[in-house]
Amino acid sequence: MTRVEDVVTVRGERELFDRTAHLFGSATDIACAANTLYTWVASRPGTGVPAVPSVPDLQGRRARKIYLPSVLLDGASVEHLRLLRELGAQIRISEREINETIILDGRLAILAAEVTPDGRSYTVLSRPDLVNGISSLFEAAWRSSTDLAAFETRFAELRQNTPRLLDLLLSGCTDETAARTMGVGLRTYRRYVAELMAALGATSRFQAGARAKEAGLL
Repeated sequence: MTRVEDVVTVRGERELFDRTAHLFGSATDIACAANTLYTWVASRPGTGVPAVPSVPDLQGRRARKIYLPSVLLDGASVEHLRLLRELGAQIRISEREINETIILDGRLAILAAEVTPDGRSYTVLSRPDLVNGISSLFEAAWRSSTDLAAFETRFAELRQNTPRLLDLLLSGCTDETAARTMGVGLRTYRRYVAELMAALGATSRFQAGARAKEAGLL
C-alpha cells in the first residue's frame, strides 16, 4: 500500500476489499460507476458475484449504479441488475465512457485504474475537495445516463444473438457465410454486428472481441 496524505493506492481487489469492507458496511449512500459488473469483484476463491454492495446490503440504503450498455448483452448480468432494482437500487446506462468509481456517503471515493498484466490498482481518496470533484463528475454522468428499463427491450434481440455473433466473428468466416449460418440476410447480419459493436463501444471487429472479453462475454 502507498499512502500520500488523504490519497491511498492499493494493489489488487483483495487488498482493496480487505481495507474498505468496514466502510461499505456503514455507508448509507453508495454511488457506483463501472464498465461491467466485474470491476468491483473481490479476488477470492469462488467469488463470481458483483460484490459492492452485495444484495442483502442494499436494504435501507440509497444505491445508484451506472453501467455501459455491454452489461445488457449477458442474460445473467441483466437478471442481477433487475434484482438490484427490485431491492431499491437505481440503475442507469451510459452510452459515454465513464470513470469507474465508487463514492461512499459523499466522503470517500475509490477510483479503479486500468487493468494491466500485473493486475489492477485502486486509489482511495478521502480529501474533501477531491471527493467533491469526483462526486460532481458522477452526478453529471448520472444526469446524462438513461434508466435501465429504457434499454432492456431495445437490447433483448441483440442479447439473444450475442453468443452466436461472437462465435462467428471469432471464427473468421465471411459475412456471407455468417449470415447463412444464422439464417438471416446479409444486411441483417451486418446490422447485428454494428449493433453489437456499438453496445461494446468498439470501432473495429477486433476491438469488439477484446471488449467482449473484458465484459466477461468470452
